[in-house]
Amino acid sequence: MTAMTVLATAASKRVRLLQAARAQLGMPAARVLEWRDWLAQPSLLAQALDLPCLFKIEPPGDDPAAHLHLVQDGCRLLDRPPPRAPEHGELLAMDAWFAGFADAMARLSQQLAGLPLAQVVNAPGDICLMTDKLACQRHLRELGVPVPALLGRVDGYEHLQALLDQHDLDRLYLKPRYGSSASGVVAYRRNRAGRQQATSSASMVHTQGAIRLFNDKRIARYERAADIGALVDALAAQELYAEAWLDKPRCGDSHYDLRVVAIGGQPAHRVARLGTRMMTNLHLDNRRGDAAALLGAADMAALEATVRQAARTFPASGVAGYDLVVRRGQAHVLEANAFGDLLPGLLWQGRDTCAAQLQALAP
Repeated sequence: MTAMTVLATAASKRVRLLQAARAQLGMPAARVLEWRDWLAQPSLLAQALDLPCLFKIEPPGDDPAAHLHLVQDGCRLLDRPPPRAPEHGELLAMDAWFAGFADAMARLSQQLAGLPLAQVVNAPGDICLMTDKLACQRHLRELGVPVPALLGRVDGYEHLQALLDQHDLDRLYLKPRYGSSASGVVAYRRNRAGRQQATSSASMVHTQGAIRLFNDKRIARYERAADIGALVDALAAQELYAEAWLDKPRCGDSHYDLRVVAIGGQPAHRVARLGTRMMTNLHLDNRRGDAAALLGAADMAALEATVRQAARTFPASGVAGYDLVVRRGQAHVLEANAFGDLLPGLLWQGRDTCAAQLQALAP
């Protein structure tokens, strides 16, 4: 079976890299079913899977029209008026987007059950669970995978202060439940003197008495209680949760965590993400580092064992990315990412992430 169909955005970097890998391996180009087309006409899936093929779901976020469609579907399901179309990088109605996305994944799962010609790389149910970050971390924790301590949902700034008092903490991470990468993540600290600081990739824009949030590579630092309160409240309105602060290991003047791509349940591509700021995600212009050079034998063994353990909890996912902190022979999973294989140029056993998964998963 060398044929492949992807639900994706044809003009995206992901599709370009996939098609290049297939050409390199002597495989025919994958058929692309556009997210916006499938959302408008679901019957197109059966036509795209009319022959035995490998089927992969890529994220819909590369297409603003598909994103808006999902937001509007979610608002209808939540019985809310639809918002205006978000501007580029705007964090708007993330909870409504997820409601629409979860509904789309449920419908897609039903369709695939009736199309036995497709071998599915990443099952819709697993994708949906990984996209709900809080549910995903609870899932991992319940199955014994080490994760940072979860403090649960945060309803707003006052609730945040109550959680800190309840757990006797002075620092934690706040994460949008349905955000992607570091979008809207807040590193929060306070001290006994009453000073506090929030560091975030979310920038606030005040317009006509309202606050709008935008994802920004320039990490913002907020120190005024009024600003921090406004930021937390705006994020909490789209669903927010807290987890305990986990120190990352250092390398020179930087600290780092690790992204590992699991293929067929086994750890493959791995890269350290180094940065001088709280968030080390690579899309924030942080640096790649050589995981093998940074980790000793005990840490590397912990990394690989924990990735295998986490991957076993998603048995219907042939490919997934895992973000981890590894220190002193222990690894904790920060996040499971259903679309965590976009690492251009990173090789494992001579193959990039696209070629490696095609070689491993295509019969």
